[in-house]
Amino acid sequence: MKRWLRRLLILLVIGGSGAALRAAKQKRALSDAASLGPSTEWPPLQAVPAPAVPHPHEVEKFTAIAGVEPAVTTPADADWVSPADGRCPEGYPIKANDNSGIFHVPGGRFYARTVPERCYANTEAAERDGYRRAKA
Repeated sequence: MKRWLRRLLILLVIGGSGAALRAAKQKRALSDAASLGPSTEWPPLQAVPAPAVPHPHEVEKFTAIAGVEPAVTTPADADWVSPADGRCPEGYPIKANDNSGIFHVPGGRFYARTVPERCYANTEAAERDGYRRAKA
């Protein structure tokens, strides 16, 4: 019985000294942090306004004056357009998905449930951009 009490006493001494060292270490860390001064807080992020896309007529005016090629394409000569409200606009029925690299044609198996990321006027334009046709 004495032997077990002695072992218990040794374990309590070791555990108590470990707890005391841990407390001293935490106290030192807090004092070191306090000596560095007040904590630095980041200012709130400012929203960056999106660049304005010029009207096609303004682009034509600028290119006529400067004599350069326009960098902005108009929907009339674009191969693809962005969907509006998750649907392709009229004249651009081909739905393309960037993640899978697949395009869907009207009447296809998954056409109705596909949420487009790009809309194409024809399959050739979608294939030129690297998409492949969905399997039937």
